[in-house]
Amino acid sequence: MPAHGHARRVSRFGRHPWRLGIAALAALAVLVVVAAVAWVEVEAAPGGQRGAQVIVDVQPGTGTSGLADALAHDRVIGSALAFRLWSAFHDVPLILPGHYAFDRGEGFGAIAAVVGDGPNVFSLVVPPGFTVSEVAHRLGELPGHDGRHFLALATGGTVRSPWQPAGSTNLDGLLGTGTYRIVPGLTDTELLGQMIGRFDAEASRVGLAAGAARLGLTPYQAITAASIVQKEGVIQKNLGPVARVVLNRLAKGMPLQMDSTVLYALGQDGGTVTKADLALPSPYNSYLHTGLTPTPICFPSPAALSAMLSPPPGDWLYFVVVRADGTEAFASTFSQQLANEALAQKRGLP
Repeated sequence: MPAHGHARRVSRFGRHPWRLGIAALAALAVLVVVAAVAWVEVEAAPGGQRGAQVIVDVQPGTGTSGLADALAHDRVIGSALAFRLWSAFHDVPLILPGHYAFDRGEGFGAIAAVVGDGPNVFSLVVPPGFTVSEVAHRLGELPGHDGRHFLALATGGTVRSPWQPAGSTNLDGLLGTGTYRIVPGLTDTELLGQMIGRFDAEASRVGLAAGAARLGLTPYQAITAASIVQKEGVIQKNLGPVARVVLNRLAKGMPLQMDSTVLYALGQDGGTVTKADLALPSPYNSYLHTGLTPTPICFPSPAALSAMLSPPPGDWLYFVVVRADGTEAFASTFSQQLANEALAQKRGLP
């Protein structure tokens, strides 16, 4: 047979070169997938120690993608994309709005567990006029906290304020008001430390020690007087004149005759004082006893402290609420007080 009639043998891949390309692409794809999985796994469970605690605010309607962005923005995680890829193959619980505490570098599984338990950072609001007992009750309403334990610690004498007299275990009047952030792991001792520290800062700003000395009072007496001013004055414009009434009555040796002191002895926050209450044999009954109460009766605001230390001049000895907005009228004589009381009664005020 002629030579040109012989068939030439061709390799399998030589006959179909595109198959080699497909195989190479498939191998590359496998490598990419393996690398991506490895990257996500590294991001999901980073090695080394965790970093600082971070509070993340999760808004209503936030989904997994939004959570990933928030976590990456606050540097809890290194990559939002990695978290999204991880969540595609793992269950992420329903995300409730609120504040969450995470540690930087925390694993994705641990993050999902935290989210599953719901918000774990709470706000504790301590308004002026509150007592230790009321703070304990409010704290006890937060998940993971025992108000009874807080109250026992706050009244046990082991956690003290620098303004507290020797032998006293009463922290009423000596804790700062405002909002406190309750994060996971915060102990009652640490919280009390924050509250005492805040009050100390407020006392320093208003010049408590020097101001009390100008009035002839100890700092603790000034705080006690300011607590009465807080409960009796309530609103800003009343505080200064009420403080002047307290000082005028003390100077004259008159009983203060403040309902708030009797209510404190009864363990009540507000309400009507009855004739029987006025006869209560308690050292806090300022109708029966002259001078200040043995301890503060609430936490005074910085404004009440300032008003007590620098009250306006005046010879007032009496006051009564005469407007629905809480405005009080002040009198120098009992006859003036009776006229103001009649005005209040005419306006339907208690």
